[in-house]
Amino acid sequence: MRFGYAIVYVSDVIQAVDFYERAFGLARAFVHESGDFAQLDTGGTALAFTSHRLGVQAVPIPYTALDPSMPPAGLEFTFITDDVAGGFARAVAAGASAVAEPHHTPWGQVVSYVRDPYGVLVGIASPVTGS
Repeated sequence: MRFGYAIVYVSDVIQAVDFYERAFGLARAFVHESGDFAQLDTGGTALAFTSHRLGVQAVPIPYTALDPSMPPAGLEFTFITDDVAGGFARAVAAGASAVAEPHHTPWGQVVSYVRDPYGVLVGIASPVTGS
């Protein structure tokens, strides 16, 4: 088994894709003609977006929509870059909410955090190095 993709359920798939392209430099891999589903190429596992309209049809139980005015859900997407400060600045300029400016961790990474317009917590981090 392998991890295929992560899906974020959003009100507007095309707006979400546009934001992630501007904020993180990702490219569209697939956009369904209905506008209800899209995938971005992350260089590994795809990041996908599904409209709430399709989500309520596809998921057999109710789910709680993300709310950017509430604390983030207990998950995070992290994008790896050699330029954490530049990535953080780009994301904020594109409309992400700043959570934590770039800082060094005890395990040797530089990390920062933003929230996307839907409330998803997004890490921007340097590669993990060392043993």
